[in-house]
Amino acid sequence: MTTPSSSPSTPPTPRLLPWTTPDGDKPCYLLTDAEGGYLSDRADRMEAVQLDMGKGLLEHAQEMVDDPATDTRQLRFLSVQLGAALRDAVRIAESRGGGATARG
Repeated sequence: MTTPSSSPSTPPTPRLLPWTTPDGDKPCYLLTDAEGGYLSDRADRMEAVQLDMGKGLLEHAQEMVDDPATDTRQLRFLSVQLGAALRDAVRIAESRGGGATARG
């Protein structure tokens, strides 16, 4: 995903990146007036991987839920993984539509 280029009189809109600070506490933003670029391309690739992983996890989740042999420990682990995938998807949605108002 690339951010729309801004005119010289319009400041660039910060892009919410698909990762947080090393302590996992604060969101990271990219502020640029250029199309593409190394960090923007890397963020695009990471978002694509996160979405693909989420789709795969949903398919796996349905199989586990449908299997009567799945135990509570497995379902608990699955719910943690689904929660992480949902957080990634929400962050991507905020990044693509929320700009600097998005929360991490």
